[in-house]
Amino acid sequence: MAPVRLPADAELPLLRARVSDLADRALVVGDPARAARVAERLDDARQIAANREYHVYAGTHRGVPVTVASHGVGAAGAAVCFEELARGGVTRIVRSGTAGGMQPDVVDGAIVVATGAVRADGVSHQLVPTEFPALATPELTIALKAAAAATGLDVHSGIVVTGDMFYPSDVITGVDLRMWQRAGAVAVEMEAAALFVIAALHGIETGAVFAIDGNPLAAQDETMDGYDPYREIVTRAVDGALEAALDVLVG
Repeated sequence: MAPVRLPADAELPLLRARVSDLADRALVVGDPARAARVAERLDDARQIAANREYHVYAGTHRGVPVTVASHGVGAAGAAVCFEELARGGVTRIVRSGTAGGMQPDVVDGAIVVATGAVRADGVSHQLVPTEFPALATPELTIALKAAAAATGLDVHSGIVVTGDMFYPSDVITGVDLRMWQRAGAVAVEMEAAALFVIAALHGIETGAVFAIDGNPLAAQDETMDGYDPYREIVTRAVDGALEAALDVLVG
């Protein structure tokens, strides 16, 4: 079945943006407030839609039209955003978000560029078989690594784990993060696998860059009791990841 493309005068059902207002390049973030912060970096920025967790902005960066959209927390809701952007004619999507480090040297304030994602989410398995890989576009990944390195922050790249659980349970363990750590996964987050799969199904370019705001495998972080993503060291990494994502989006 060919990917769906909506006409220019259509309105996206859940994003509530008009197709004609979308650029062919989109930066996606989880937090609506972060989407608003990104819009402040754009020229000629304007909000074109706001519905539920989906806040959408239009503007230009370095003279290139871009769309910025928030997708909320978790792969299922984020998949709605990614799918509707693709149906609206977007041909390049870069995600910028936060993630937990999974290797001892991937610590608070670092940046991770994803090469691909472990599909430990729930939604991607309803789109393609388990054997289908969730991969970022190689050219965008290379560009994101270079752009992130230019910020002067500590940069890592590799496989990230996409899972649905944020706070741990003392009943069952959920995704076996220690196993994925041994396999070499560098970070854990909640949406990249869905993005990579949907992008592949639509034949569009995609990439993802993350600011590290903790390490769920560190002894002090296992219960998430002290989780605080609002520290200055994390804010600097978030800004660096957004800068890299915007530059690669229009490159």
